[in-house]
Amino acid sequence: MNEEILQNIAVIQERINNACINSNRNPDEVKLLLATKTVPAERIKIALQAGHTLIAENKIQELREKYEVLKEVPHINHFIGHLQTNKIKDLLKYNVACIQSLDRLDLAEKLHQRLQFENKTIAVLIQVNTSFEESKFGVNPDNAIELVKQVAQLETLKIKGLMTIGLFSAETEKVRKCFRLLKDIQQQIITLNIPNVEMQELSMGMSGDMETAIAEGATIIRVGTAIFGQRIYPDSYYWNEK
Repeated sequence: MNEEILQNIAVIQERINNACINSNRNPDEVKLLLATKTVPAERIKIALQAGHTLIAENKIQELREKYEVLKEVPHINHFIGHLQTNKIKDLLKYNVACIQSLDRLDLAEKLHQRLQFENKTIAVLIQVNTSFEESKFGVNPDNAIELVKQVAQLETLKIKGLMTIGLFSAETEKVRKCFRLLKDIQQQIITLNIPNVEMQELSMGMSGDMETAIAEGATIIRVGTAIFGQRIYPDSYYWNEK
C-alpha cells in the first residue's frame, strides 16, 4: 500500500511535468495538493514522510481526527471545503495555513473578527463558481472582483489568489471555459492593483482535468482519488454541494 501511494504520486507528478512542458510552463510553478478527505492519517503520513507536504481537508471533523497523528510530520494544511461561520473557531485550532473556499462577505467578516481576537492572520483564496451551477458553492463570477475588494479591507485576511471547482464533465472545452474564466478574473484583479491582494495562486484542476487546468494557468492542482484510491462516496458528497 505504501508503495502504491508513492507510485501514484510519481504518476501525477509526471503528468504535471508533461502538461507544463506542453504549455511552455515551468513545472516549479505548479504545486500538487493532496486532497486527503476520508484518507486515514496513517496513509497520509506515508506521503508526508516522502516529502509531499501540501495537504487539504474538506471537513473540520476530519482535520480534528487526524491532527494529533499528523502533527509530528512537518506539513502544510489547507482547507478546501465549504466553511460555515459557526465552525470558524474550531477550524483555527488546527494550524490551517490557507482557506481556499472563502466565497462570501459574512464569512470573511466573522473570520476577521475571530482572527483579530486571536491576534492571527490567515491566507485565503476566493472561491469562484465558474460553472454557474446552482449546486456549487463559490461567488458568482460577476461579483468576484467586488468580493475581493471587500475582503481586502479586512487586514487579517491575506488574499493569495482564486479557487474554483470546474464542471464535472468529460467535455474538455466546457471544463476549459471554467478555468479560463478564473484566469480572466485573476488578470482583471491584477490590473486593479488592490492593496492587500496578491494573485499568484490559481487553485483549479483535479486528476480528471489537470492538464487542461495547467494549460490555463493553474498553480495548485488538487488530487485525492488518483493518489489514495477510490472513495466509497462520489466526489459530490465531499464537495458539500448544496
